[in-house]
Amino acid sequence: MKTTFRRQITLILCVLSISLLMIGIFFRMFLNRSLYKEQVADLQNTADSAAVLMDAYSNPFLYSWDLRMNLAVAAASSGNDILLCTEDGQVWLCAKHVQGCEHIGQSLSYGTVHRIFQGTTEVSTAVSRIYGDQRIAVAQPLVNSFGQRSGILLVSVESNNAMDLSAKALRIFVVSALTVLLVIVLAIPFLTRRETKPIQALAAAARGIAHGDLAIRVPTGHTNEEIEELSVAFNNMAVSLQNVETVRQEFVANVSHELKTPMTTISGYLDGMLDGTIPTEKHPYYMELVSTEVRRLSRLVRNMLDVSRLRDQGIPPEKMGEFDICETAGQALLSFEQRINRKELSVDISMPDLGLSVYGANDLITQVLYNLIDNAVKFVEQEGTLSIRITRQGPRAIVTVGNTGPTIPAAELPLVFDRFHKTDKSRSTDRDGAGLGLYIVKTIILAHGQDVYVSSREGKTEFTFTLRAL
Repeated sequence: MKTTFRRQITLILCVLSISLLMIGIFFRMFLNRSLYKEQVADLQNTADSAAVLMDAYSNPFLYSWDLRMNLAVAAASSGNDILLCTEDGQVWLCAKHVQGCEHIGQSLSYGTVHRIFQGTTEVSTAVSRIYGDQRIAVAQPLVNSFGQRSGILLVSVESNNAMDLSAKALRIFVVSALTVLLVIVLAIPFLTRRETKPIQALAAAARGIAHGDLAIRVPTGHTNEEIEELSVAFNNMAVSLQNVETVRQEFVANVSHELKTPMTTISGYLDGMLDGTIPTEKHPYYMELVSTEVRRLSRLVRNMLDVSRLRDQGIPPEKMGEFDICETAGQALLSFEQRINRKELSVDISMPDLGLSVYGANDLITQVLYNLIDNAVKFVEQEGTLSIRITRQGPRAIVTVGNTGPTIPAAELPLVFDRFHKTDKSRSTDRDGAGLGLYIVKTIILAHGQDVYVSSREGKTEFTFTLRAL
């Protein structure tokens, strides 16, 4: 099976061969035309010189021996054949055979003679009939000092002479073209091996990734800019796939853990009630525990579905609109009144007196505030401080929910928004959460095209997100 590269090389060779062939044809045509024009010009020069020579002799010049010898010298020096004709076109003298030749006595047609005296100089066809072979010929009419016709000079040369020169030039061109093609054909294996080696490495790496080896990488540092860019992009893709696989494995492990714990609890309580280990009078109490765990599982699955739907489909346009973020934050805070009172918390609220209108999905931002306040109330110490601060900075509203309490380690800060992440790796101290609250916050805020971040230092933790202010 031919590779794409080999097909491209074959196509290039075919195009190159056709191009060379067309160049050869045009070269031959141009050369023939140039040689013909040059030959005609040379013949015309010879005819002009012979005409000047004829002017030195008075009529009748046909019987002058000196004239015949001079024409013979002119023909020999120019390499052209010269015929001297009478005014009616009959050949009287051949310069190469002054003693006589077979051309003497032959005549030009009346029409040819007429055209010559009318100014026509190119008479190749007429002269070819006289010589019996293909010739290039010009005619020079002779007129005496009284304006009377005195004769016609015919200067010609065999066309094969010009064709021989053209054929030699064409042979040189053909040999040069074939030499170039041969060099290209011989160089192709070395060039293709050099160019295809990194591509073959990419193909091998792709096969390795297809078989699950996500740690594979291809070498970079190529001189070919396109191959270098492709190699870097491939390595970046491999890194992304490896990260996705790591997240997937962690996600599966976390989900398995989150589902396993309540399911084990539910199974244990139900088995205890069925086999009589738990007394009948305590069934309502344990059924309430089972109901709590079932609701926890339901919340976990519902949150996972909501987040997945939000990431895949985004926020529906009909849910977006204008609302007062201060009013929304106040309503979210009221739902935690009992928990705030139970921990005897101090609440520090800083909002614009006239409120602050923002653009977004009110229901989803309410969920963001609920999750952040729930997280703050959960981790604030007894009699600690819960704070909500809303300000405007240019075109954005800045919303901050903070609490006093244990500082989050710096190494944990980049991970707090990850799915199922908890600072307590044993997951035993935070039984009320599934590790999805902050991940949902991040997903909703990013779906709005805004930012969310966290800071934790000196016993105070703050979560901040932005919205488009109106």
